[in-house]
Amino acid sequence: MFRIVVLWSVMALSAVFATTPRQVVYTNTEQLLQIGGHMELYTDKSNSLGIDSIKKQSFQPSKQEVPNLQITPYTQWARFTIENKSSQKQLLLEVEYPIIDDITLYEPLPDGGYTATRMGEFTSYHNRKFDHQNYQFLLNIQPDSSREYYLKVRAGEQLQLPVYLGTPEQLYEKNNNRELIFGIYIGVILAMTFYNLFIYISTRDNSYIIYVSYIICVGLTQATLQGYSFRFLYPESPWLAMHATVLVPILNGITALAFIKKFLHTQQNYPAGNRLMNICITLYALCFIPTFLNMYTFAQIFVQLDAFLAAIAAFFVAYKVSRKGISAARFFLVAWSIFLISIFIFVLRNFNILPYNNFTYYALQIGSGLEVLLLSFALAHKINVFKAEKEASQQMALAVSLENERLVREQNIILETKVKDRTEDLQATNQELNTALTNLKDAQMRLVEKEKMASLGQLTAGIAHEINNPINFVTSNIKPLKLDIADLQSLLNRYDQLAGHPDIQQELASIALFKKEIDIDYVHEEIASLIKGIEDGAARTAEIVKGLRTFSRLDESDVKSIDIHEGLDSTLVLLRNGIPPYVNIIKDYADLPKIECYAGKVNQVFMNIFSNSLNAIKTKKEHHNESISISTKKENDRIVITIKDTGIGMSQAVQEKIFDPFFTTKDVGEGTGLGLSIVFSIIEKHKGKIIVNSAPGEGAEFIIYLPLSILNHQS
Repeated sequence: MFRIVVLWSVMALSAVFATTPRQVVYTNTEQLLQIGGHMELYTDKSNSLGIDSIKKQSFQPSKQEVPNLQITPYTQWARFTIENKSSQKQLLLEVEYPIIDDITLYEPLPDGGYTATRMGEFTSYHNRKFDHQNYQFLLNIQPDSSREYYLKVRAGEQLQLPVYLGTPEQLYEKNNNRELIFGIYIGVILAMTFYNLFIYISTRDNSYIIYVSYIICVGLTQATLQGYSFRFLYPESPWLAMHATVLVPILNGITALAFIKKFLHTQQNYPAGNRLMNICITLYALCFIPTFLNMYTFAQIFVQLDAFLAAIAAFFVAYKVSRKGISAARFFLVAWSIFLISIFIFVLRNFNILPYNNFTYYALQIGSGLEVLLLSFALAHKINVFKAEKEASQQMALAVSLENERLVREQNIILETKVKDRTEDLQATNQELNTALTNLKDAQMRLVEKEKMASLGQLTAGIAHEINNPINFVTSNIKPLKLDIADLQSLLNRYDQLAGHPDIQQELASIALFKKEIDIDYVHEEIASLIKGIEDGAARTAEIVKGLRTFSRLDESDVKSIDIHEGLDSTLVLLRNGIPPYVNIIKDYADLPKIECYAGKVNQVFMNIFSNSLNAIKTKKEHHNESISISTKKENDRIVITIKDTGIGMSQAVQEKIFDPFFTTKDVGEGTGLGLSIVFSIIEKHKGKIIVNSAPGEGAEFIIYLPLSILNHQS
């Protein structure tokens, strides 16, 4: 029984000593110490414990040289004790994990308290004591003494604690080597960027500009993970520093997938794979949502899952495309495999399956650098393939061209003979067509002249009748006016002779008797009446002449500003003789501005429409209260003239043809059928339009739209 108790006691003590962390003893100033395995760890799930409370908690020993704390929203604490067995009074502690959001080192004071040194991405980079992306703390430990420290850290991304202890010179040498290698890596990235950018400028192939974007994102990703982005690009932007480990991988993933689609031509070579790539791009884009909502831990997990899915999908799609014999896919598979292996090593290091050493530290940089180089070679190979295809196509085109030349020469001989025969036929036909066209133009000109002469004859007859009436009135008044003037002259002569007459009283009596004889009062009244008649005749003649002058603008070719009402009235004056007494002219004129038009042409429109209306009314068998109504108004930048008659009207079939040349409803020999055709062409020349509303037995209505200015109107 005693032996059993002793055995259990020994086992319990062994377990206690096995789990008790070893104190860090610093003795060798020539070698850096990695102290992660000497730490004790505690997770504060309340995120609220201070240093006094945390000292009372139960810490667990770290079993890893580089403690891996995974992705967690909680605050992590590390406790360690350092014993200085060297001659150095100051040592430097470095946490080689620059993407920690918040890190604080608690150093004990002689009075039992602690002094806190706080750094992290939550604040400006320039608040750090040491100008370096890694977190460095100066430790004041006297030789042959030991001190206990607490390290408080919090990060939204994967959290590891690679902690080094040594002199400033030792850490400077380590970091200098790391920066030298990273500089070489960045040099490769920049060289490939400018190389592919130059090729893009030369070829204008979008594959290269997308690849340049991807290279930049790859380099930016490594710079972000190594802390260089915060140090050099945005040292005053803590928000961007804390979110860059999500934002940059998102952009990296999107540009990578876009390049893969373009490089492998997935839309043509593998449509299903192209859809898979689009799904991955969409998932990457969705990662922006939790990022900007400050759901940082969720965003980190979401990005890593999407990156895993995209990596597998890209490999699968490239494999499928390569099976079709496309060499670009094989290049991509090699480059992507190397990159995936480097990611695999990086992940195994993060889970402490592989040790944290220079190889695992640089694996991702080496893998991404080799991938960039191989893909650049693949793009260069693509140019060579295109060049070879172009040369082959040129040779093929040359052979085809020579064969075509032979065939063309043979065909030309045959074609020349056929063309000669056909040309002779065409020349004969063309001569016949020219003769027919000349005859047709002559006939058209004769018909138009006939229409003009018919209108002119009608117009001349009306003018002659209109002018003859007032002229006859003036002529008939002249003879009696002469007789009255002769009587007045005789009376005046007697008065002139009165001064030399011996018996004035007797002569005055004779003059009075003469006045009664010629009825002097009637002579005065008759002279006034005759002069009034002559004035009326002259005024009527002047009115006709004015109307004729207004209407006679027919052959003017210049655009002029006119009063449209004057044109309507002058046309009616010239047609007055042809207007039957049973036809009333009804006018409803609005207040219109002057319009710019070809005045004579517009008057010809009115003349032809009025003539058609009068003919339609005269054609009726019975006449009762017949009329022609004329109304005008303004609509926006146009004027509207409506001419409506009470004639016989027309059917829908006639309405569709009335503006066709040579169409007429009159008997043969009574009309040319050109009147309304001329109307339509004149209105079209003015950029206007004409509408006809009619029905059999209901008269006809012509609505004319003319722009205020033919020069400025847009049809």
